[in-house]
Amino acid sequence: MIRNTSDGNQITRDYLDSILIEQRLVGSQTPSVEYELFGHRFATPIMTPAFSHLKPYAPGRENGLVEYSRGAKEANAVNFVGMMENDGFAQIAGANRNTIRIVKPYADRKKIFSQLAFAQDAGALAVGIDIDHAFSRTTGDWDVVVGEQMQPQSKEMLEECIRSVNLPFVVKGVLSVADAAACAAAGADAVIVSHHHGRLAYVVPPLMVLPDICRELKGSGVRIFVDCGIDTGYDAFKALALGAEAVCVGRALIPDLEKDGAEGTRRCLERMTGELANAMAFTGAAKLDEICSDVLWSSITCRRLGT
Repeated sequence: MIRNTSDGNQITRDYLDSILIEQRLVGSQTPSVEYELFGHRFATPIMTPAFSHLKPYAPGRENGLVEYSRGAKEANAVNFVGMMENDGFAQIAGANRNTIRIVKPYADRKKIFSQLAFAQDAGALAVGIDIDHAFSRTTGDWDVVVGEQMQPQSKEMLEECIRSVNLPFVVKGVLSVADAAACAAAGADAVIVSHHHGRLAYVVPPLMVLPDICRELKGSGVRIFVDCGIDTGYDAFKALALGAEAVCVGRALIPDLEKDGAEGTRRCLERMTGELANAMAFTGAAKLDEICSDVLWSSITCRRLGT
C-alpha cells in the first residue's frame, strides 16, 4: 500500500515494496551479472551514487567520497561522484579512474565547463550534469548549495555541455518522458531516472515512470539508469525488470561506508549483487538482458506489471 504522505522517499519505498516477484524455476541456472558500460566490463550493474560533501568518518581515515570510490574499484563497479572542486576530483580519479563525474547545474557556466574539462583530462569514465538540483526544496527560487547558485538547464544548455567534452555524457534527474526526450535530442548518452532523494513533495517514484521513459527512448541508444530508494538487490532487480540497465545505490550504502570505509562499500555492493543474482536465479534469467517485466506483479492491482 502507498501511504498518504507528501514524502517522496516514503512514496518511493512504498511503491517498490508493492512490486512482487513471480518465481520461475524450471530450466533456471546460475546467472551472470557482468555488465558493460562505455567500453568497460564490470562485475555488477549496481553502481555507487553521485554523493557530495562526505567527510572522513573517523580520525585518520580518508574522505568518505574517496573511500567509497576505492570500494567501488574493489567491487569492480561503476563509480559516480557529485559536487566537489577539481582538487577533490583529482583525489577521486587517483582512487578509481572508472568514475563518472556529475557536475552541478551552476549558474556560473564557466565553472560547469571547467569541471567537465578537468574530469576529462583526469581520465574520467564519463561526465554529466544533474538537472534536479536547480530549485529550492521549498520555493520557486533557484537553489544555493554551499554558497553556489544553481540554474535550471535548457536543452540548448545541455547541448553546449555535451559538445564541450569528448566523453559519454550522463544527465541525472530525469523523471518524465518530456525531459527524457529533451535529453536524447540534446545528445545525451545516458540518463539517470531520479528525484534526488525526494526534493519535490508528492514526487512520482522513479520506477513508476520508468517504463514510459524506456518506451520513449527505445532505439535512441540512450542508456537508462535508476536512482532513489534502491536499498537491496531485489530493488535493483525490479528496476532492471522495468527497463533500466543499471542502478545507483544511495543511502543504503552509508552504514557500511561509515563503519568500514572502502571495505564496507565493497561488502555492500557485493551483498546487493548477490541478492540481484538470487532474484535472477529464482526467475529464470541467466543474464541481465534476460530479466523481464512479466515476472513482476503489483500487490495493489493484483495484476502483472509487464506483458
